[in-house]
Amino acid sequence: MQAPSSFTDSTGDSFTNLLAAANERARQLEEEGVLSLALPLAGGDPMLLLPHLEPEDEQLAPGGDSFRFLWDGAPGLCIAAAGRTNSLELSGPRRFELAQRFASACLSRLATPESGPPLARPRVLLAFGFFEAPLQPGPTAIPGVQAVLPRWQLSRQGQHCWLRLQRSLGGGVTPRQLAEELWEQARRLERLVQQQDGLEPRAVSRIAIRRSSPWQESYRSAVERGLERVERGELEKVVLAVRQELQLETAPHPLTLLAPLRRHQSGSCRFLWQQAHGTALIGASPERLLTVRQGQLRSDALAGTAPAGEQAAGLLHSCKDRHEHELVVDTITAVLARAGLNPRRPRHPRLARHGQLVHLHTPITAALGLHQPLSIAAALHPTPAVAGLPRREAMAWLRSLEPFERGHYAAPIGWIDSAGDADLRVAIRSGTLRGDRLELTAGAGLVRGSTVERELQEVALKLGVLQQQLSCATDHQAASSRAIV
Repeated sequence: MQAPSSFTDSTGDSFTNLLAAANERARQLEEEGVLSLALPLAGGDPMLLLPHLEPEDEQLAPGGDSFRFLWDGAPGLCIAAAGRTNSLELSGPRRFELAQRFASACLSRLATPESGPPLARPRVLLAFGFFEAPLQPGPTAIPGVQAVLPRWQLSRQGQHCWLRLQRSLGGGVTPRQLAEELWEQARRLERLVQQQDGLEPRAVSRIAIRRSSPWQESYRSAVERGLERVERGELEKVVLAVRQELQLETAPHPLTLLAPLRRHQSGSCRFLWQQAHGTALIGASPERLLTVRQGQLRSDALAGTAPAGEQAAGLLHSCKDRHEHELVVDTITAVLARAGLNPRRPRHPRLARHGQLVHLHTPITAALGLHQPLSIAAALHPTPAVAGLPRREAMAWLRSLEPFERGHYAAPIGWIDSAGDADLRVAIRSGTLRGDRLELTAGAGLVRGSTVERELQEVALKLGVLQQQLSCATDHQAASSRAIV
């Protein structure tokens, strides 16, 4: 591949300058160091460009890398990533600490020639399991943490878009090869954007559900047992989840399911974590475990749920929901204070609408100081919004009462960048796609005053809303929809 040195893109950055910067930084690297290069792009939507970040023949080749990641905060920060340059996968009680060490080591050793804007910074991508280790080993078991320094990273915020390539030097890989590869890829993506070749969002019709697994009776039994522990005072709160498996009429592309969430969950952060072909975690989280920007930390207390409409205002006056919410607020505030931070919070919660659901929401902020983001994440996870109180006892009961592995459900997912900024969301409103099977998970919090029927209704509402927003429907619903059209 020969990149013309006289060609200059719309920002005035020439290939000659890119190559000179690559060579300069490569001289500062150890022989097997990682070179990280980035270029601005003239537009482009990371969600639509994600399938084009790596050629399909490379993905499917022996030893090909099928890792894909999407972080869709549009109209805020949106990140698409493909391929692995470095990665970590482990389980155990030190997973947050070791993930922080991995991220810090990867990002501090990168050679990054350009001084781009914050959105262009290299990032380590993170997906935790709810528990520190899976209960049963196996091909579908989710480890305590997976961390990836991606090969390709495409970031966009507002009208600004940057493409980054990261590869280890040595073994025949030279700085010039990396510069040429990045340059050609940037030009190719810009041509796709200009031509809109295959980038128009495909109209999503309803994906028919052939079968859905029953869950009501087993969940009713679990809720009854959980409420017994609450009434006895063994637990102050426990959040029980249910998993529903949907057999679809076809095996959809993960982005086909994810794209409608931009419309239905505009206030949430949509995400995709794909480790292998045919399996992907997708969702739209309204809840941040923590965000760090320029040394300022924010965490969200999100508990108490009602359907959007007239019932939503009742959340502010519901003793049960206010109590459940305050448990979360008080716990997050106490955790941050014990870590030596000075948390601040508004006196009263507000209503936050996310799609067809409304929640009680209280933002909690603090200066991070010298703390590492993942050390605070380790102290916060899991919050009472997704586990219960006391935490240790609630976690033990979840293992007993829920007849499935939570996996990624309600666990942190997100990223940390080279400046120490970070964003971790709680993977709720999520599902795992395995070919033509879609596993959806939803939960409800049990406190004094909870009733079995109300918790069943809340979980049914969450599952139904998620199905609708993912454009899934039963055969009858899909047929009715086609007839109307």
